[in-house]
Amino acid sequence: MSDDNAKRVVTKELYAVLTTPCVDRDIMRESLPDHLEYQCELEERGVMFAAGPLFDEDDAPPRAGLIIIRAGSFAEAHEIAKADPMHKRGLRTYTLDKWQINEGGFTLKVAFDACTVTID
Repeated sequence: MSDDNAKRVVTKELYAVLTTPCVDRDIMRESLPDHLEYQCELEERGVMFAAGPLFDEDDAPPRAGLIIIRAGSFAEAHEIAKADPMHKRGLRTYTLDKWQINEGGFTLKVAFDACTVTID
């Protein structure tokens, strides 16, 4: 990559929380409302970048979840992840990685009259 191209690369560092269940789904289901409330709180505070379940090719129930968060350090990201009710209660475990975004993009379409938002 030439020096001119290197100057145009925009990087963003986020943290990826890969969360996996360690108990039966029915047991986790009881804590789902608290987990979702925490996720919404992170979103409202601007901490949450994106989150959702991960599926295998066979369309079975999700095998894990991926939560991408904004944090200033690994220590801060761990505190955010540990505070999730699923992790605090020992229902899920997690791993944490720093994710540096270098390439990619997305298109955002907001249709005011239809009250819809589309991300591609």
